[in-house]
Amino acid sequence: KSTVGRIVAAQMGWTFEDSDLLHSTADVAKMMSGVPLTDADRWPWLRTVAAWIDQQIAAGKGGVVACSALKRSYRDFLQEGRPDLRIVLLEVDQATLSARLTGRHDHFFPIKLLKSQLAALEMPTPDEHVLVVPAAGTPAAMASKIIDGLGLVPHSPGSPGDP
Repeated sequence: KSTVGRIVAAQMGWTFEDSDLLHSTADVAKMMSGVPLTDADRWPWLRTVAAWIDQQIAAGKGGVVACSALKRSYRDFLQEGRPDLRIVLLEVDQATLSARLTGRHDHFFPIKLLKSQLAALEMPTPDEHVLVVPAAGTPAAMASKIIDGLGLVPHSPGSPGDP
């Protein structure tokens, strides 16, 4: 989600944030030790993610935040009072996720936590208006599907207002 999110942000001329970097040190230590986060752990992190979103809105800037908003209650919280916020879910099968996590050595999230994340995942229902994009093809192709699916127009370098 971070790779695709960075591409979308770059193509739109927006700021990117990886919400993994917004976790508390206690939550990171917990995950590194293989202990899944609970809802009680996640709510302060989600408030931090929401604060980042609010900063972008207040500054009049667009942004992309890569975030595992696994449950409907999390997505509802992030969207509350933010009518322009759009949520995209990259739909990935467990085998692909396992392969990606196995090959990732620079991150605190161990593969043994994947099962708990998938168990917590509540797939969006149609009334949530979440764009679900199959995580197939290249990251650039997925980013294009997201931009098209949200009806966005990519940023053109050199357009008025560019520095």
